[in-house]
Amino acid sequence: VQLQASGGGVVQPGGSLRLSCAASGRTLSRETLGWFRQTPGKEREFVAAIRWSGGSKFYGDAVKGRFTISRNNAESTVYLQMNSLKPEDTALYYCAGSGLSLILSEIRKIARYDYWGQGTLVTVSS
Repeated sequence: VQLQASGGGVVQPGGSLRLSCAASGRTLSRETLGWFRQTPGKEREFVAAIRWSGGSKFYGDAVKGRFTISRNNAESTVYLQMNSLKPEDTALYYCAGSGLSLILSEIRKIARYDYWGQGTLVTVSS
């Protein structure tokens, strides 16, 4: 599976952005798709994930209530709607995928994701 992320940009604090991650290479069925982010000098951080089968959604504590992950089955695309953005949300955002429908205890672990898209940069600044 190949992942193509897009939608990053510069936004003021309090603003919104929507990231997209288009999957290609095979029809998605049992996969888990997610978003991680990383800033220089820090470890990659879990942001959100969605199970393709059933649509269960999971969020990191830092974004819960502000970000929403969703999917478009027909287009094999995952979206990350980011609202009420803060300067600390500034990061390179990566789309990631696992061939499995990950269980709760695994869904935040970077090592459980098999394929990664290129990052898309989000900058929150006034």
